[in-house]
This record gives sequence, structure tokens and C-alpha cells, in this order.
Amino acid sequence: MSNPAPTTPESASTGNPKSKPALITIVSLLITVAAIVWFFGIETRFGGARDTSVFGWLRSAWNAETDYEHGILFPFVIIGLIVYQLKNLRAVAGQGSWLGLIAVLLGAVYYVISYRTFQPRIAAGGLPFILWGGAYFLWGWQVARILIFPLFFFWLAIPLPSFQQATTHLQLLATSLAHHGSGLFGVETRVVGTTILPVHGDWKPLDIATGCSGIRSLMALLMISSAWAYVAKIKLWQKALLFLSALPLAIIGNALRVISIFVIAEYGDAEWAATTWHDWSGLLLFYPFSLFLLLVLHSIFEGGLPWKKNSKRRLTRQTVKAKEESVFIPES
Repeated sequence: MSNPAPTTPESASTGNPKSKPALITIVSLLITVAAIVWFFGIETRFGGARDTSVFGWLRSAWNAETDYEHGILFPFVIIGLIVYQLKNLRAVAGQGSWLGLIAVLLGAVYYVISYRTFQPRIAAGGLPFILWGGAYFLWGWQVARILIFPLFFFWLAIPLPSFQQATTHLQLLATSLAHHGSGLFGVETRVVGTTILPVHGDWKPLDIATGCSGIRSLMALLMISSAWAYVAKIKLWQKALLFLSALPLAIIGNALRVISIFVIAEYGDAEWAATTWHDWSGLLLFYPFSLFLLLVLHSIFEGGLPWKKNSKRRLTRQTVKAKEESVFIPES
């Protein structure tokens, strides 16, 4: 007489196997409906218009005034991070867990609260819970564990209220660095508030506005450094340092950008420096400088250039696998 198979927590959490496919279909449908509501809206009343969806609000909030112009890149970065983990996701996909429905319910609560408080950013914050909980319910904890960062990475794309008020200190810091840094290149200036005036030069005073404070570059660099740290093959504390390095890099890089404007205005074409170079220096100077320093820091943690270290790892794994396959085990 055979003994009944012991009940494990995993098998107990799956419930009746006959009812599972139908429930999966229902929950998947609900998650799809929630995503449609999130993207297209059902009289959500956000932004003063009854037909504005959460995604519609986000698209309008990703602008220069909020310093979140880079927000439109987040969906593509998230998709890229998930594709990067696709092989691992397929390898660990298994039976789902009912616990995922708790996260789905929490995301729905976020949406209800946002509807009642007219705060679309709350609904935006709830979307990762819906998607993550759905993955947890359908494919289990191992898949959900891998998707924690790619999905909740979206929180960095949500514009914060009254965010520009935090730029005051960055404006003053950028003004001070530009003033003292320009002096190193022989450009004498004097400071009045956040305005820098030439002492001997024949160029118009330049104001360090909120856009020149570096906050816009900082937020974009935080997006880059966090995704970079996620895919880097380094220790957790090194990932944290790589992510946090965005703050000093943004301050230094922005200071160099502003200094270059004053140097060109002093020794070259002041009008070109204040217009063309001002508009393009972020793309041509700030980001190459910041990305290069991120690569330097990453290489220090890796002990060499990342792509060379990864090539060595792959070669080592292939060598070990070849040796294992070549081992002859005689029959007993």
C-alpha cells in the first residue's frame, strides 16, 4: 500500500490544478484591463480633463519645465532590461503563487487612491505592482525576483511635485564652481546672486538658471547609472556606489559645461557661446564626460574593461565545460 505524497508549501499554494487554468485566464484578463485603463483612461479626471489617462499625464509631464524630458526613454530602457534577462526568465519560470495577487490588488488600490485624490503620479506608482504581481502569480517567485528592478525602475520616471524647488542649492553650487573654475582659465568674473558677470570680458552677463543647475542632467544620469549598475557584473555595494556616483559626476560635468561657456565667451564668440554652445554642450561635453567616468569606475570595480572581463569569463566557462565533457567515466 503506497503512502500519499506529502503536501509541500509549493503544491499547497497552487490550489486545485483543474481550476488553475481558468483562474489564470481571468487574472490575466483583469491585468490586461488594468493596463488598458492605465494607458487610455476611463474618465480619470487627471490634469483637469476627464479623458486624460495616466500615461497621457506622464507624456505631458515629461517636459523641460519638470526637468524630466528623458522620461520618454524609460519604457524602452525597461523593455531592454527585461530582454537582457529573458534567458534567465525562461530558465526559472515555474508554477505561480497566489501571493502575486496581493501585489496586483495593491496596484489597484493605488489607482483608486489616485482617482479620489486627483494625483496621477500615485496611479503611475501602482503600475509596477500590477505587472510584477501578475508575473509572480503566473510564473512564480524566481521570475518575480528577477523582474523587481526592471519594473520598479519605472518609479524614477515619475515627476516629483515641486521638484524645481530643490534646484536652488544646485544653482548656487553651479554658480560658485563656474566662477572659481573660470578663474583657472584666466577668465575673471564676479557673482551677483546666480548671475555671473565678466570683469574684463566684453560678453553679456550669464544667469545660472534652473536648467543650468544640473538637475536635468542629474535625473537623466541617474537613469543611466541605475540601469548600468543593474547589468554590471560586480558586487552589490559596488553597484550602489556606481549608481550614487551619478550625483558627483553630474555636478562636476555640469560645472565643466558652464565653465566652457564662459571660456568661449571670453576668448571666442560670446554670442555663439551663449546660444549654440549653451544648447549643445550637454550632448557634446557633459554626457561623454560622465559616461567615460562611469566606465572608468566600472572598470576599477571589474579589474579591467568590462567587455574584456566578460570575454574571459565566457572563455573560462567554455573551457571548463569542454574539460567536463572530455572526462571519460569507465563502466563499473
